[in-house]
Amino acid sequence: MMTQDPPRYMSVKQVADYLSLNEKKIYALASEGRIPATKVTGKWMFPRELVDRWMLETSHGGALMDRLIIVGSDDPLLSRLVYAFAERAQAQALVSYSPTGTKLGLSLMQHQRAEACAVHWGPAGEAHLRHPALLRRFPRHPHWILVRAFAREQGVMLSRKSPGNDDIGDVLADPATRWAGRQNGAGTSRFLEEHLRKLGVDSARLNIQATCRSERESAAAVAMGEVDAAPGARAAAAEFGLTFVPLGWEYFDIALEKGIYFRHLFQQLLDRLGEPATQLLAEALGGYDLAEAGRLVWSSE
Repeated sequence: MMTQDPPRYMSVKQVADYLSLNEKKIYALASEGRIPATKVTGKWMFPRELVDRWMLETSHGGALMDRLIIVGSDDPLLSRLVYAFAERAQAQALVSYSPTGTKLGLSLMQHQRAEACAVHWGPAGEAHLRHPALLRRFPRHPHWILVRAFAREQGVMLSRKSPGNDDIGDVLADPATRWAGRQNGAGTSRFLEEHLRKLGVDSARLNIQATCRSERESAAAVAMGEVDAAPGARAAAAEFGLTFVPLGWEYFDIALEKGIYFRHLFQQLLDRLGEPATQLLAEALGGYDLAEAGRLVWSSE
């Protein structure tokens, strides 16, 4: 038993005593990224303040029950739902959505910096294999589940000033077309790259002039004339009044900690997905199918 307050930065032995766990368990938690830790000259060190916060968060009790931070892939419909939800919650709960791209979002979940992550990783027909496979790359995946948000249409967004481009072949025919790419780990860029590969086109040959980090940033780049084309969802093109060339459909799922699923905030968000007003908004934006909204599609058990 410790007789005095532990130091600000604790060793493995000190944090084991602090949490009443054995040192082997602490090493395992640190190696899996499940406890706040950093290596200094090869030695694990644990910031006491972050360890205390980690204990609160993993207990799923207290004030942090009223927090729902969603990261990952960008989507116009989901963002509108979350913003409206946050407005209604006011100061009674923290509800936020920070588009980071699929892979970075999962990394943030891995380090318990967020409760949920929006993911999309390829065509709809392969999502039942691809999404779980992607989650299994992260050590915390046994604690995660996947819930379906919706299906959405992916393609290429073009300026209204681009005549005669109603097929991806027409878009690719002009090598001078200025493209906006996406950051590493974005599902949208992966969707485009795989589609081009099927056409025998090397995506590295695209005339990339900008890197965007969300669906809406890509759409804005096209609308402002910074680029001529960008990959994105039909809904993002609709928001900015852009021409849309469809490439196919994908599933947009939400990965989250198992304990988060039953929190009232997440259940309220699922309820909103099923409301008639959400269906009307989805139809106005275009390129959505909410038939499976809220369905549990994968669990590690």
